Amino acid sequence: MEINQLQMKKPRILCLHGYGDSGKILEKTLGKWPEFVLEKMDLVYIDAPFAADPSSFIERFDSPHYMWFQAFHHDHDQFNKSFDEAISYIEEQMIKLGPFDGVLGVSQGGSVTSTLPGMQKQGVALTKVPKIKFVIIISGAKLGGLLFPSSPQLAKNAFSTPIDIPSLHIVGEKDELVLPQYQFELMESFVRPTLLYHHGGHGVPDPLDDNGVKTEGGDQSQESSSSEFELTTLPQFLRFKVRIPSRGRI
Repeated sequence: MEINQLQMKKPRILCLHGYGDSGKILEKTLGKWPEFVLEKMDLVYIDAPFAADPSSFIERFDSPHYMWFQAFHHDHDQFNKSFDEAISYIEEQMIKLGPFDGVLGVSQGGSVTSTLPGMQKQGVALTKVPKIKFVIIISGAKLGGLLFPSSPQLAKNAFSTPIDIPSLHIVGEKDELVLPQYQFELMESFVRPTLLYHHGGHGVPDPLDDNGVKTEGGDQSQESSSSEFELTTLPQFLRFKVRIPSRGRI
């Protein structure tokens, strides 16, 4: 009875939007996913703590625009300060709106998401909330990696040892804002990553896109001949039908 109840419980997931977006924008974007996927998740959207400057990149959205950290003009002090404040803010929101099972992040939000399990394990952040069980990272790059080499030390230390929780990395092969190579670098920091590689660009894709996706992860000895992508190390809500091209390194 207890096992059945756990299986029926929707995983509660904190959602962190990308640079120049908002919780409202991400909710609208993810709302385009199939209902049979969304109905299996309890998604909670929040706005980042810092206002982002309006630009042509974000003018298409009629909404306030936010960012998780300020990493411009090589201002390391501002980067460190804003990142620290963002992590404290995220913990406050997790206490207020949780408990959460996992975290989903897009672009800049995905980069922040990737640091949370490592910092939590080290006891330097998220010490007042339950352990993060899994992460979903869409178009995210590694802080301290090729794209963000001068990141806060706190973020770099988060990857000092491989992150041993299930992770799903959604990467678009035509992403020109965060190149796939930067996203693969982040994926390599996880012990049990699964890659969903689609033919689109930056940001949230349609998981049932007829253009097809390529997946890697789980048991590497198994062939990917089935049309069903099942991420067995993550909750059941991440099971859906996709087209899987022939297996091979991407």
